Formats: sequence, structure tokens, C-alpha cells
Amino acid sequence: MFDIVKGAELAKQAALVVAQLSSDEKNAVLLKMADAIVDNCAEIITENAKDIVAGKEKGLTSAMLDRLLLTEQAVSDIANAIREIVRLDDPIGHINNLTLRPNGIQVGKMRIPLGVIAMIYEARPNVTAESAALCLKSGNAVILRGGSEAIHSNLALAKCLHQVLEQANIDKNCITVIPDTSRSVIELLLQQRQSIDLVIPRGGEGLIRYVTEHSQIPVIQHFKGVCHLFIDKYADLNKAINILVNGKTQRPSACNALETVLVHADVAKELLPKMVLALQPAHVKVHACSQILPYFDNAELATEEDFHAEYLAQEIAIKVVDGFQQAISHIQTYSSDHTEVIVTQDITRSQRFIRSINSSVVMVNASSRFSDGGQLGLGSEIGISTSKLHAYGPMGLTALTTEKFVVLGDGQVRT
Repeated sequence: MFDIVKGAELAKQAALVVAQLSSDEKNAVLLKMADAIVDNCAEIITENAKDIVAGKEKGLTSAMLDRLLLTEQAVSDIANAIREIVRLDDPIGHINNLTLRPNGIQVGKMRIPLGVIAMIYEARPNVTAESAALCLKSGNAVILRGGSEAIHSNLALAKCLHQVLEQANIDKNCITVIPDTSRSVIELLLQQRQSIDLVIPRGGEGLIRYVTEHSQIPVIQHFKGVCHLFIDKYADLNKAINILVNGKTQRPSACNALETVLVHADVAKELLPKMVLALQPAHVKVHACSQILPYFDNAELATEEDFHAEYLAQEIAIKVVDGFQQAISHIQTYSSDHTEVIVTQDITRSQRFIRSINSSVVMVNASSRFSDGGQLGLGSEIGISTSKLHAYGPMGLTALTTEKFVVLGDGQVRT
């Protein structure tokens, strides 16, 4: 059995080493990691195939299997994501807002690593490599506990990363992939507050709640994505249809996929027939309010649970709202604080929507699928935080750091 207590202590020691690496040193290691992953693509895919077979035997959903699958292109994408992290500015060591006080001392704030970050996640092998790269670039050590469904894939990726660290003479404990997938390991991991500084869970609602309720360490929640699209009465309906189709059908298993559409009553009669035609090719299952049911064949009457649901499939809830405020109230009631979209040509209403909705990402006339670190210019993300502390929204490098005060004096003493 993996010794999580010792593993966390070793990670804490390794974090001290990683924090002192220069940007050039970190970037050189990351580039070699990307190359190692590509060079070992065949082995990684072979190990991933074991996970896919086991996943099908366990009855994993199509959404879970989609997240789990690694193809040659997917492996290449992982390597390219690491290379993209190399191109990002290193936040560590920068002193911001240096000001001169009346007594002559200078006061600023320097970006520093958080220390040791624990990631707990499900069925996402790419998270293993990309999270490791983000943590290394931001000067942190990381402990990765993936789900049993991806264990072979995760260990194959870890093997590549550790080989590079050993060749560079860097303590490999700065990236720890836990080989034990038992729930007891998670319980013990969440108690290591002396060694671990932050826990980031990514996965289903059950996992997030379990980690949040049992952790003795600060947790940043990557909660479910109940993303809304509000089609206003002043919407360009062609834009609305394109944003709907892209947001729902491009990759329904993603947390930034649309789950609920709110249609302003004034455009419902014109828009709904177009929505029917647009959603048919993807065979989207519709949960509709009573006003919408007649438009869709085989639609089901939406329940309270449907508006709370993260379907992660070709499935969506649709409701007609009487006005702008009803749409706002619905989103405020059912939102998971992930991503909300309005389609409107009215600037005043779009600004009102932005001010009224406090989800981590709020969009105007753009697909919810842009709610992603890479698309928003952050490079790879370690997750999308739906907690307002210490980060909110897609988390890139800067979100994996904190600040310390730096005071520069010339012999001043307090009187």
C-alpha cells in the first residue's frame, strides 16, 4: 500500500527545490517531458486501452469513456499543452505594486508558489500531465490521485515525467502519482494538512462533495457545470442557434457544455421551430416546459431536477421565460456558478446581465465552449473554480501562486 504520509512529506521537501528553479530550468524540463510523452505514445495508448476495456466492463457512461480515451492525436494534444505552458510567462518572483512609504521603505508583493497541491480527479488522463506541468512551472509540487478507471494511463504518463526529472537531477517527488486507487487513500490524503497546502478535486458531484466535506486542507471546488444560455428578445436568432448548437453538441461531456436554455417569450414562436431543426442532427433529448412540449417530438416535461442537472450528454432542458428578470432569477436559482451566456443585440441588457450574474464566467454572444483556460488566454488550466476563494473561474499559472509582502529599507526603525 502506498504510504501517503511519507509521500506528502517527500512532496513538501521537493517543493522547496522546485520553488528555487529558474524559469529556464523549468521550461527545459517541461519541453523534455512533452517530447517524452510523444516518444512513448504507443506505450501510453496500450496502457490506456486497458483502462477503456475495464471501463466498458464497469459500465462507465459514454461521457466518462470519452474523457478517458487517448488516441495518437490526444497524446499529441497533451504534449502540445505542455509546450504551451512553456510559452507562458513565469509568474514566480515578480514584485508588483512597489510603492515608496513616507519613511523611505519600499513595499511590494512578490508572487510565490503555494507549496504542495493535491489533485483528486476522475477519468481524465490529460489532467495528470497538464496539472503536473502547470504545478512545476508555477514552482509547486503536486500529488496526483486519479481514479481507478484511468490508473494504467496515469502511471504510463507518470513514468515519462519521472524519467525526465531523474535525467535532470530534480527530485521526482515533486510529481507524485498515487498508484493506490482505494478510497482510504483519499481519506488519509485529506488529513495531511502539515504537508499539503491546497486540494483541487475534479470530477463528479459526489467526488467534489466528499472532498469538500472531509478535507482538513483548503479546497478549491471544480463543481459541476450547469451552464445556461439565455436567448433574449433582442437576440440575433441566427447567432443564437449557432451558439446553442456549438455549446450543446460539440462536446457534451465537457463541463462547459450547455445544459439549460431559456427563451424569451417574445421570440419563442419564431425561434423554437429553428431550435427543433438545429438539434435534430445530434439527436438531442429535450426536457421542456409545457409551452415548448408541442414543438419537440418525444420531448419530456421538465422537472425541478432537470434544471439542476449536468447531463454531460446530448440532452438539454429548455424553458420559456416571460422576461429578462425571470431569466436572471432562474439562473441565480439553478446556477452552479460555472458559465452563463446571453444572446442579445441590446448593449444595456447585456451589461445588466453581466452585472446581475456572478458566475465565474459570463459571456455575451459567444459559445459557452470558450469557458476554458486555453481559449481565454491562460494556457492549460488546472480546473475551473466555482469557489470564490482563492481563485474563481479557469485556473492558470497565476492561480497556483500567492503573494508575500517584500519590504526594502535602508536601516529604518519604527518610532
